[in-house]
Amino acid sequence: MCRIYGCFDAVVSPHELRTVEALQRHGGPDGGGRVRVGRHALGSTRLAIMDPGGGRQPYDLPGGAVKVVFNGEIYNHDVLREDLRGRGFTFPDRCDGSILPALYQVYGDGFTERLDGMYAIAVLDLRAAPRLVLATDHAGMKPLFYRWDPAERTLHFSSEISSLVAFDGVSTRTWTPGLDAYLATKTPFGEQTMFADIRVLPPGATAICDQASGLRLSRRGRTAEAAADDGTVGGEVRGRTGDRAGDSAGDRAGGVPVDEAAVAAELRDRLRREVHRLLVADVPVAAITSGGLDSSLVTALAAEAPGELHTFNIAYRGRWPRDERHYAREVAERAGTRHHQVEIDPVAFPDMLADVVWHLGQPNADPITLSTHALFAAVRDAGFKVALSGDAADEVFGGYERMSTATAAAGAGLPWYDGYLDSLAVLPAARRLALYTGDYAAQLRGERPAIPEEAAEALAGGSGTVLQRITAFETRYRLPAYHLRRVDHLSMASSVEVRLPYCQRDVVELGRALPDRMRIGAGRVKRVLYGAAAGLLPRSVLARRKQPFTLPITAMLAPGWPLWEYARDMLTADRLRAGGQIDPAAVRGLFARQAAGPDDTAALTLWALLVYEVWLDQFRAGARRPLAEAELAA
Repeated sequence: MCRIYGCFDAVVSPHELRTVEALQRHGGPDGGGRVRVGRHALGSTRLAIMDPGGGRQPYDLPGGAVKVVFNGEIYNHDVLREDLRGRGFTFPDRCDGSILPALYQVYGDGFTERLDGMYAIAVLDLRAAPRLVLATDHAGMKPLFYRWDPAERTLHFSSEISSLVAFDGVSTRTWTPGLDAYLATKTPFGEQTMFADIRVLPPGATAICDQASGLRLSRRGRTAEAAADDGTVGGEVRGRTGDRAGDSAGDRAGGVPVDEAAVAAELRDRLRREVHRLLVADVPVAAITSGGLDSSLVTALAAEAPGELHTFNIAYRGRWPRDERHYAREVAERAGTRHHQVEIDPVAFPDMLADVVWHLGQPNADPITLSTHALFAAVRDAGFKVALSGDAADEVFGGYERMSTATAAAGAGLPWYDGYLDSLAVLPAARRLALYTGDYAAQLRGERPAIPEEAAEALAGGSGTVLQRITAFETRYRLPAYHLRRVDHLSMASSVEVRLPYCQRDVVELGRALPDRMRIGAGRVKRVLYGAAAGLLPRSVLARRKQPFTLPITAMLAPGWPLWEYARDMLTADRLRAGGQIDPAAVRGLFARQAAGPDDTAALTLWALLVYEVWLDQFRAGARRPLAEAELAA
C-alpha cells in the first residue's frame, strides 16, 4: 500500500516532487522513491504490508524503459509471478507490486485484466514515444486524481487532492456548481471534483497519455457492474432478472441455484474465502466491528482463521443516541476476539475537523468522517497497519431504506425518482435554492447538473428493475465517491490499509446477479446477507433494526456544545457575504430552528455548510498547507 504521484510532459522541479511526496507521507511512512526523466516523473511513498524489506518503487525492468508506481494490493500476485517466471522474468523480492512492469510488458494496456485486487497504478513507458498509463480497480477502492491541461498538454496526478495541488501546474480554482453538487449528494459524484481543473479517474478505468494523442480515457469492458447488468458474469451466461418483478428468468443467479437458503450458503462460502484471503499479510491484521450486520459478519468469518483477531469499535463519551458499542461487544465475545473500545470526546471535534477536511480534499457531509479519522488513528496506535471493514454491503445487497422506499413506490405505480434523489441530499432541491444568494443561483443556470447527466439518465430510464438501476447507480457513483474515498483517505491518514471483502469481485458478482426479492422483500433488506450470517452472529444483532453508522449530529450540534460555537464562528454573516454563495439570512434561520429544538434537517445542513466553509478555508486559491520541517526533510 502506498501513495503515488507524478506528471507527464510537464516541467517540475525536484522541490515540487519532494513537496507532493511530503504532503502524503502519512500514507506511506515506511519509504519513498521518485524518478524524473526529462519532462516526466513518477514517485511514491510506501506503507510496507507485503515483504516489508523489499518493494522499492518505482518498479522497473532491466534497462529502465518501463517504470511503475502502485498504490494498493494485488491478491493474486503469487500466481502471476510464477507465470512471469515461466516467461523468463526474474524478481528482486516477493512484493506484490514488483510484478507490474513485467506484466505490462507482456500484456500491454490490458495488463490490468489479469489483476485481482485494489489498486491505482501509473506506468511510464519510455521504450518508444513516451506514454503514461493510469489505471484503477473495478470498484474504485484506490482513488487517483489528475489534472490534464489540454492547452499545455501536460498531466499531473496523485493519490490525494491535498498533495496534487502542490504541483505548480495545478490550480485550486473551485468548480462553480460544486456547492450545489455537494449539497445534492453530500459529496460530488462522477469524475468532476470540487476543483474546476481536477478530476478523479472512475472505477475500472484506464487513461493513456502520449504526446501525439493527448489524454484518452476508457472504462474497461468487463467490470463487475457491466457483467451483472447484462446477465453475464466472467463470460458465463447467468439468469437475468425480469424488468418489472425482479425475479430470475432462469434457475440460477450468480452461478448458484435460485433458492434463498442455497444462495445464502453460497454467499457465506464466498465471503469466507475472501475474508480469509484478505487476512494474508506480513503485518498484523485487525477488523472494524461497528455492531451492525455487515462488519459483524466479516468479524465472525475472520475470527475463524488461526491466531488472535483484534477488533475495534468507536463510540462517543457520554450518553448519545444510536450507541452501538454493546452490539459490537457481543459480536466480539461470541467470536472470541480481543476487543478494543475506542472512545472519543465530542469536545475535541472542532479541533479535528480541519485535519479531516484537509485529508479528504473535498467536503463530505457525512459526520462519520470525524469518527472514521479517530478510529483509524486508534487502530494504528494499537500497532496495526491493516484492517478489514464491512463497507459496500448495503450498496451490493440492498441495505438502504431509500432502496426499499423507491422499490415499493415503483411496484405500486407511484413516482419514486425525485424522492430517491432527495434521500441522497443534505436537503431537497427546492430547499437548497432557498439557501443561495441570487448571484449564485444565477450562476447555476446553464451549468452541468448536480448529478452527472449520464448517471441520471440511466437511473431514471435505463434497463432493469428500479432496484437494479439504483444498485448500478450507487455502486458506480455513490459508493466510490461517498464511502470508499472517505475510508481510503481517513485510514491512510494514520497509515492504515483497509481491505474490503464486500468489494471483491466474487462477492459483488453474486450480489448484483440476485433477483430483487432476495435482496429486498417481505419488509426486510439484505435478505440473503442475513441468511448468510445466520448461526454466526448473536441473535440481538440479527434481530435489531438497521440504523446508519454515523455521528448523532442532531444532538451534538446544539447550543452549549463546542460544535455549535464552532459552527457559529465559521458561518458568520460577514464570512458568508464575502463568499457570495450562501444567504446569511437563510443560515440564521437554520440556527434559530435548531436552537428551538433538535431538527435533523437543520442540523445536517448546518454541519454540511460548516464542512464547506472549513474546506474553503483549507484550499482557497493561494492557500497551501504549511509543511513541517520534518516533512520536508523526509
